[in-house]
Amino acid sequence: MGVQVALRNTVFPYTTAQIQPPAIPSIASTQFIFTYNPHLQLPYTLEWNLALEQALGKDQTVSLSYVGASGRRLLQTSYFSSPPSNPGVLIGQFVDNTAESNYNALQAQFRRRLSRGLQVLASYTWSHSIDDASAGSVANSSNGGVPGGADENRGNSDFDIRHTFTAGITYDLPVPRSYAWVRALAGGWSVDSFILARSAAPVDVEDENFFLLNEVVASVRPDIVPGQSFYLRSSQYPGGMALNPLAFTDPPADPVTGNPLRQGTLSRNRLRGFGASQLDFAVHREFVIREPWKIQFRAEMFNVLNHPNFGQPSVGFGAGGFGVATQTLGQYLSGGAVGGGALNPLYQIGGPRSIQLALKLLF
Repeated sequence: MGVQVALRNTVFPYTTAQIQPPAIPSIASTQFIFTYNPHLQLPYTLEWNLALEQALGKDQTVSLSYVGASGRRLLQTSYFSSPPSNPGVLIGQFVDNTAESNYNALQAQFRRRLSRGLQVLASYTWSHSIDDASAGSVANSSNGGVPGGADENRGNSDFDIRHTFTAGITYDLPVPRSYAWVRALAGGWSVDSFILARSAAPVDVEDENFFLLNEVVASVRPDIVPGQSFYLRSSQYPGGMALNPLAFTDPPADPVTGNPLRQGTLSRNRLRGFGASQLDFAVHREFVIREPWKIQFRAEMFNVLNHPNFGQPSVGFGAGGFGVATQTLGQYLSGGAVGGGALNPLYQIGGPRSIQLALKLLF
């Protein structure tokens, strides 16, 4: 026997007429259409790893690891703009399981627990990540699905950084054996250091002369000019390097529509920008007022050596300023403005040298 319950003028269960989906309007009268493969499947990732660890005495350990991952049936979006075949459609998106990824890494780590005032954690990673799309959306058009096959965008991942080294060191300065007033002033100090060094991130060059590839919005890449170097090396360029505009040319285009007939021969994320390195340093001391009350003094210095790190060079081939870096790495990671929409500029990697002093009450 069925039971009906009235809730805010709604009767349950719904009738057959109530649960019918709304009718799909005619394509001719639809400006925006968002569709999915009717057989869309859940993406999945396979992961595997192997690690070896060896103790060095009672306080130190080294480890060596191999880490791998493979993504399958990843989401990728094709973005259509005013396709001639459907003049009533202004914008269309189609989501499908067309992307895959593969990641392999060799990781080495050295750990020293706090002993005799010294603590160390240092890591090095060599890795390589390849995919068809590093994101499922079309916010970055280089990740969008394009005509010509699933491998048109296969290349280095947007986040593929081959070499990364980091080290964190903490050291409690020894108390001098001297007069009591000397020990009172010089005792209890600690220093911290953080070191980061990494190789360059990928650069995906886009041909600014094109917007569509066979009706699909795409990051159309240029063709490679044989015999030309990809890079220009000179002190006149920020960071001493720029992309060479003579190394690229437009792919062939349809004389009627003006759209390219194919994707350029330059593969996705083939080029590289700038590496990055930075040294941060801090010194601190705790003054005991009366247990459990303490005051901690800290002096923290970011990018102590004031080493300049640059953001990615301009990737718009055919546009002004192509191939030249115009921002520091800190500005680039903050979306063009230091501290804008990202981390505080004091803590963002790639900024100029900065210093902050702090007093903290502990109880």
